[in-house]
Amino acid sequence: MLVIGTGGAGLRASIELAEAGVDVLAVGKRPKDDAHTALAAGGINAALATMDPEDSWQQHAADTLKESYLLADPRTVEIVTQGAARGIEDLERYGMAFAREEDGRISQRFFGAHKFRRTAFAGDYTGLEIQRTLIRRTEQLGIPVLDGVYITRLLVHDGAVFGAYGFDLTHGTRYLIHADSVILAAGGHTRIWRRTSSRRDENTGDSFRLAVEAGARLRDPELVQFHPSGIIEPENAAGTLVSEAARGEGGILRNALGERFMNRYDPVRMELSTRDRVALAAYTEIKEDRGTPKGGVWLDVSHLPRQTIMTRLPRVYQSLLDLQMLDITRDPIEIAPTAHYSMGGVWVRPEDHSTDVRGLYAIGEASSGLHGANRLGGNSLIELLVFGRITGQAAAAYSESLTAQPRSATAVAAARAEIDELLAADGPENVRALQRAIRNTMTEHAGVVRDEQGLRAGLTELASIEKRMQDVGVHPDIAGFQDLAHAFDLKSAALAARATLEAALERRETRGCHNRSDHPGLDPALQVNLVWSPASGVTRESIPAIPDEITSLMEEVSTDGKLAE
Repeated sequence: MLVIGTGGAGLRASIELAEAGVDVLAVGKRPKDDAHTALAAGGINAALATMDPEDSWQQHAADTLKESYLLADPRTVEIVTQGAARGIEDLERYGMAFAREEDGRISQRFFGAHKFRRTAFAGDYTGLEIQRTLIRRTEQLGIPVLDGVYITRLLVHDGAVFGAYGFDLTHGTRYLIHADSVILAAGGHTRIWRRTSSRRDENTGDSFRLAVEAGARLRDPELVQFHPSGIIEPENAAGTLVSEAARGEGGILRNALGERFMNRYDPVRMELSTRDRVALAAYTEIKEDRGTPKGGVWLDVSHLPRQTIMTRLPRVYQSLLDLQMLDITRDPIEIAPTAHYSMGGVWVRPEDHSTDVRGLYAIGEASSGLHGANRLGGNSLIELLVFGRITGQAAAAYSESLTAQPRSATAVAAARAEIDELLAADGPENVRALQRAIRNTMTEHAGVVRDEQGLRAGLTELASIEKRMQDVGVHPDIAGFQDLAHAFDLKSAALAARATLEAALERRETRGCHNRSDHPGLDPALQVNLVWSPASGVTRESIPAIPDEITSLMEEVSTDGKLAE
């Protein structure tokens, strides 16, 4: 078995396969101890009822579906919320140290639009602790995990996957990996915006391109969550998150005129409003020329007691000091909305996350179905565990069902030739400059607010960039083959950008994270998933009905005193 991606989703699937006695190899282009999962701070959701005995998986499902603006797949939601407690038990079995109450119960807190306290955590580094726990378990099981391996193509014959092809980022050594099945866990596409909470070499749309070129489709690529508070400087760290705890502890948002602007957008919840609403408010202030000189707004915590900042916001304090030499106990932080999470992704079946390609599965942020048009805080981490386990089992069963696996010398030759051609490319176009051009296009035309004219302009610009991509120059050097990796990142970004723009154009409504200034209302006819492929463009897919036992629990959740997600 091959698992592509060594964040939480990939490692959990690898563990499931190894525990079932299946040989598995996990590969990732980034170091496994610095995967994107490690950045998740808030917590992980499960209706354990340790703090609120009346909580249930059904209520968790109802909260998730309501927050999704009815675009989440009810079956996917049911599987995750029912399997969440098992996911927490698995982490405990692997030795993870959750925060606990004095009597030993796992502590749970409110997070986002949850009716009850169901977010378990480990300090403000829950994702990091989960990643460390999963790495320890892979080491105990002797699972080979290769860092610095870039997968360029999935190998497919007659509609079934039989492996993958790639290269070593340091030495350029080629890898031809044969596998009965492949689990794709290589993240989303938020790096294709100028400001993003993703690092420069992650979430570049790799999963989308690998899956689509293999014959799979994408679902709801236009549904991207923008976090309201990403820093603006320095440029190489633009989009790095200022934790929502800064607002939760009493931080105030002001525009360049000094106005506390949230009273115009949500006078009841103010800075404790939902991510999509705060991001839209900040975007509007900037767009209407009330933003700061560098194109942001101010987030101010300097009125809080110094002791509060040092004890409740230590990471925010230290990171701003390191990145900007800014003392947040005295000065405000300049922030702007930042692309944060891909809520759409590869089209998968809810029961096992299989795709249109036999033997190919997608999990984590690479997949779709759980979040709809707005992600409920804390759900992404539990999704990794639930579907890591389920998909590992499904991939093992698929492998056992094979009596033989046909391979294709033509597919391998094409994968090999693709790298050869890029290494021989000596055109005038700079790969990094074209990546920047895509990020500028997406930021300008497919950011927090979209409209028909802008999206069509974005598609025109993208077509020009795609044409320029035919004349790139790729130049590996003594430091390694990063330039080749950037060339493939560029291919991924272009495909993800096209899918996003075309789907955003089709969704002529405002729903959750997707704001259309020319279609400000919610359209009941668009309570559908938009499915994209290069061959068929955008098609509409109906969403199954929500079971009555869940519908009856879908109600407005009080946000008094808690930060809404």
